[in-house]
Amino acid sequence: MFGSKKQAISFGDQVGTVIGNDTCFKGSITSQGTIRIDGQHEGDITTAGDLVVGETGHLQAKVKARSAVVAGTITGNVDVSDKLELLATAKVFGDIKVGTLTINEGAVFRGACQMLQEAVGGDDK
Repeated sequence: MFGSKKQAISFGDQVGTVIGNDTCFKGSITSQGTIRIDGQHEGDITTAGDLVVGETGHLQAKVKARSAVVAGTITGNVDVSDKLELLATAKVFGDIKVGTLTINEGAVFRGACQMLQEAVGGDDK
């Protein structure tokens, strides 16, 4: 665990759809469960579940998901209702709408960010 350069990316839910490292896919993906992408995808991704983009994952896509963990590259707008986490190797080029955002040191984000939830007790009148 310590000293390892690779970071395991997973969610509690079982991954229902996987686009592997050597796979390129063009088109729309619609799912109710967790999607993991380690290959290349061009198009739209919509899931009621979670999205995991591995280090080798490259998306040119409009993304809509409940939560997402990104270690690879996304070019396109991202709409995540719950939590978006950009790991150190992540690169996101596009606007994002999120409930909660975590950007790790080393990650690249270029775009606008809209937080969907207001901070509780943030009224400074």
